Amino acid sequence: MLKQRVITALVLVAVFGLGLFATSPDQFALFLAFIFALGAWELGAMSGLHSAPQKGLYVAMVLALIYLLQFFPVSPVLTIGLLWWLLCTVLVKIYPSGMALWNKPGLRMLAGVLVLVPAWAALMQARVSMIDGMPGLSGAWLIFYIFVIVWLADIGAYFSGKRFGKRKLAPRVSPGKSIEGLVGGLIAVLVLPVGVALATGVELQGLVMLTIVTLFAAALSVVGDLTESLMKRVAGVKDSGKLLPGHGGIMDRIDSVTAAAPVFMCMMMLSGWLAGQ
Repeated sequence: MLKQRVITALVLVAVFGLGLFATSPDQFALFLAFIFALGAWELGAMSGLHSAPQKGLYVAMVLALIYLLQFFPVSPVLTIGLLWWLLCTVLVKIYPSGMALWNKPGLRMLAGVLVLVPAWAALMQARVSMIDGMPGLSGAWLIFYIFVIVWLADIGAYFSGKRFGKRKLAPRVSPGKSIEGLVGGLIAVLVLPVGVALATGVELQGLVMLTIVTLFAAALSVVGDLTESLMKRVAGVKDSGKLLPGHGGIMDRIDSVTAAAPVFMCMMMLSGWLAGQ
């Protein structure tokens, strides 16, 4: 099982690297659309859609919404994403209260749209943007920065939770996560803005801003993970799918990113530090 997980992880890293750094923005859009189509298929299944035609229609709807984004300003979509993940923080915290909402397939399908569409907008905006005063943090590297936020938060949470974890973060949703793990993950993430500041020579104001946004995105990435856990619990499944041997489904791998990306990009945009290229 471990060997299978390692092999799958190495393949995923290679595919991600090629899809991110070896593509133009238009090619990256196609790569991302394929990934999100797979995620929409899994979210459709977790929403109560059982037949292939039903899930196919849901995928088509999500892709159509993604296509239409190019005709509208991105800021409202990112704001909706930020508000959605703040709402999910509450929904995860009060679970199993609110089950009347999660039990409705239509609302679960809407939740899937709110998970995927703002994340798409955020990643595509990141692909053509940079952070003011930090020229190295742009385009593909800006997306990579967001992914590393998620990875460090996850790794830090795993080790600190294993060593110090006592108080459960959301016991009814994901019993394995602890408050100590969350704190450890946030501490691990601190190396990112500090590293960028040292590499780019950014002033103290820029470092403080980047640190705040990075920590907030890291915290909400955990909510992304917990929200998917909640949806799987409601659907009665262990994994979002079986596409990735030893790792479950696509959503099991990108759930945290779907939260971190719109939160990070929205806060950068609201702060006025996001510059287009």
